[in-house]
Amino acid sequence: MTVYCGRDFSAEEIQMIRDLMQENPDLKRSPLSRRLCELWNWTKPNGELKDMTCRVALLRMQADGLVTLAPSIHRSSNRRAAHFPATQASDPQTPIKAPVHELDALTLRLVNGTVNSRLWNEYIARYHYLGYTPLSGAQMRYSVFVGEQLVACISFGASAWKLKERERFIGWQEHQRQKNLQLVVNNARFLILPWINSKGLASKILSRVARQLPKDWFNRYGFRPVLLETFVEFERHRGTCYKAANWINVGRTTGRGKKSLSHRQLIPVKDIWLYPLQRNFAAVLCQ
Repeated sequence: MTVYCGRDFSAEEIQMIRDLMQENPDLKRSPLSRRLCELWNWTKPNGELKDMTCRVALLRMQADGLVTLAPSIHRSSNRRAAHFPATQASDPQTPIKAPVHELDALTLRLVNGTVNSRLWNEYIARYHYLGYTPLSGAQMRYSVFVGEQLVACISFGASAWKLKERERFIGWQEHQRQKNLQLVVNNARFLILPWINSKGLASKILSRVARQLPKDWFNRYGFRPVLLETFVEFERHRGTCYKAANWINVGRTTGRGKKSLSHRQLIPVKDIWLYPLQRNFAAVLCQ
């Protein structure tokens, strides 16, 4: 058995993937993942196919040399802000300078629907220093409001495939990491809009989302994450808001990228911050 995304895959099932690709060499990844989920009855508790999780598993199998998939339809390696040119909808709004305890109620709203999704992407593309990059696999995006004014955008997605300092902190063995990696969720983007300067706001948002995300994740995907992770480019940011929200700095990355198989530094080295979502997170992850 080989474990990907928390599921055991037998040699027969991996051969089934190879056979499907041999019979249909142009079969794209989305229809392939749906077909496999149907064959294996791989579903969420609500009965929906786990096709996005299956797609992540297929990509990791390909990275390990077990299968060969059809080329991605996304040819460009740079899919950033060009897809979301700035419009008046994301122009600066009324500045906020009051500290967080003087603000109206804070609300986290899940991003749903085409219009809201596109606007969220536009804000990230326009104002986040890393720009917009599509998330793959299980994911969740929030728009954060004070009253009815948008103040921040935050997103979560698949965790890093391998991370030495994270594995050390958890106490993970390789088979445990492969089995339970989906229980770790990555904070991919966090943007406080440039005209918002409210002391304590960022850490309050992080605290709120840590309480709300496990429920939302369960409602969407049928399981609860037990650990959050994020990466902070230490030469650009100190991670102050994460520290204030009780995240734990466990070390630094090697600079090879979240899903890279290379042994060379490809991107800036970053601090690794983790946040346990329940007290027994290590016991759950090491099962």
